[in-house]
Order: sequence, then C-alpha cells, then structure tokens
Amino acid sequence: MLAVFDRAVAPSPEGLRQPGDSGHGADGLAARFRESRPGAVTVDFGGGGAMAYSPHGQSPFLPRLFGVVDDIFCLLQGAIENMAVLKQQYGLSKSATELNLVIEAYRTLRDRGPYPADQVVRDFNGKFAFVLYDRSTSSVFMAADADGGVPFYWGVDSEGHLVVSDDDEVVKNACGKSFATFPKGFFFTTSGGLQSYEHPLNEVKPVPRVDSKGEVCGTTYAVDEQAKKDTAGIPRVGSAADWSSQY
Repeated sequence: MLAVFDRAVAPSPEGLRQPGDSGHGADGLAARFRESRPGAVTVDFGGGGAMAYSPHGQSPFLPRLFGVVDDIFCLLQGAIENMAVLKQQYGLSKSATELNLVIEAYRTLRDRGPYPADQVVRDFNGKFAFVLYDRSTSSVFMAADADGGVPFYWGVDSEGHLVVSDDDEVVKNACGKSFATFPKGFFFTTSGGLQSYEHPLNEVKPVPRVDSKGEVCGTTYAVDEQAKKDTAGIPRVGSAADWSSQY
C-alpha cells in the first residue's frame, strides 16, 4: 500500500526531514507503484495527494484492504482481534471488515467526538497499520499498533510530500535519508500531528537515528516523559462541530 500527501494536507513532524540524500521524490510515485505491481489501483486526489493499493505478495495473516465510504478513503493492513466488541460499539453489521470499522470510528470521532482520538485507536487490539484520507475535510489519520506487527514506513521528500507505505524500499527511494519506520503505538492527524495513543498526555520528541558509520540516517520518535501537554486551552465544542480539528 502507498499514500502520498501534500505538505498542506499532512505536514511532516519535526525532525523527519534530514539533510543529505533526498531521494527521487514523490512525483509520479503512485503511477510507478501501479505499473510495477499486478492488480494495483490508484486514486488521485489532485493537489492533495494519492493512494495506491495492490494485493500482490500480501500475507494471508496480514491482508491489505482498500475502500471508500462517503469520500473517506482508507488503506489498512493487518487484523483487529476484538472486532466483535467494536462492531457492537459502533453499530456495525456482522459482515463489517476492519476497513469498515476504521472508517466508522474516524467518522464518529469527526462528527460526534464521544471519545478522545487516542482512546479510539487504543481500543483496537491486534496487528494493524492504516492510513485514512478524508477528502471532504482534506484530513489525514494514520496509526500503527503498539507492537509493530505490520511493516509501516514513512518519509518526507524534498518538496515536503509525506510518503507512507508498507514497503520500505518505496519510501527510501522517494525520500532518501528522510525515511523512517512509523513509530509503534502512535497516531498522526493533520491537525494534531504525531501523538502517542499509549501516553496521550505526554509530548513527543524526535530522536535522530544513527547508522554504523555514525551518520544520521532518519528519525525515530519517543514519548518525552518529562514534558506534559498543555490541554487547558482545548475548547469544548458542541456535538455538531467537527471534532477532528481538536485532535
């Protein structure tokens, strides 16, 4: 799976862009992905970015899914173990898939906000990684499980495009040294940036990744145990408001 977003839609977190090799860039990346993988499909969001999906070479235990509901596009790989409980919680049918669940959970968060965003993701038990794009609000929402059960990588090219994929070579080629593994137990949103859903009250800090030659070759992220978020300024909003802007 592959997603590419313009920096206005998904501004990269502090520290992800590194000096040095900047890769080949994200221009035309979705088209090259489609051409090199059997059965691949792509969706172009114009200036916002693109998504691409292929079932080729997927694990039977960690399948890939791609779908859209009401202009909410989602790529997901993996399996959520507590589906029965979550289907009931979100009022989904018995035939609903993990993809349906993630889209409905996001839509509930966006439209009604009964739970904080970190709790929504924390409720998902299993091995999973997903990236969602809401074309109606030009918003991105992505997350990975706390154990890193699914390969999930991201990076930023020289033009500021955020690139996300389960194929590390795709991201490395596009982003060069500004490539990294998406942090375990974290989620990212357009408005809130990168956050830990296991430690939602703590700030997140970039940690440079150093190779065997002592050179910086990307960034990982960790919870800053000494820095707490200032949540006093978050306004309460009515049920009709778009809660996605608060997270």
